[in-house]
Amino acid sequence: MDAASSPSARVDVAFHVRGVTLPHDHGAPLAAALERALPWLAGDQRWGLHRLRLAEVQDGEHRVSPRTRLVLRVPREWAQPVLALSGQPLNVAGHALEIGAGQVRELRPHGTLYAYFVAADNADEGAFLTEANAQLTRLGVRARPICGRWRSQVSPLLVGCSLMLDGLSPEDALRVLAHGLGRHRRLGCGLFVPHKSSAAVGTAT
Repeated sequence: MDAASSPSARVDVAFHVRGVTLPHDHGAPLAAALERALPWLAGDQRWGLHRLRLAEVQDGEHRVSPRTRLVLRVPREWAQPVLALSGQPLNVAGHALEIGAGQVRELRPHGTLYAYFVAADNADEGAFLTEANAQLTRLGVRARPICGRWRSQVSPLLVGCSLMLDGLSPEDALRVLAHGLGRHRRLGCGLFVPHKSSAAVGTAT
């Protein structure tokens, strides 16, 4: 069985959600709300939370749209337990978010992967690329990392950069999808998606 058809060690579990608005810096409170709903997630570094696709409104808030999806990347054996989130209401920093039906999505290898935000120690691009290459080497992955836009978030205070990985073999792509790069997976950092469909994370299926 080749890498394109072999199952990944991780899967994405995507949920429809219903709500009105969420605060701009909703990553940490959303992760905390998920850990209250599924307490066994707390303290475990093996799960990650894709950033939500939200429309910006005003006063530092974002609108939850019918196309918004909550997507968790988890070990394959967690898929069914995580689906227990369906039907649960979450309190995200005072904003109500109801979790709807969930769906398990397989991870598929692509030659080019993209992460919206990979956490860094500081905004030093040279040091960032050196560390990214070191992590890829530890994973046994060969790829060409390309820095994109530097970003920061306030709560918690993090700085990071979008990152493209090019020239991946199918086997290496699956390793990157499963492991990610950097820290703070539960805050949406270091999670990769196929580059051409990166904007589609969280869109309707």
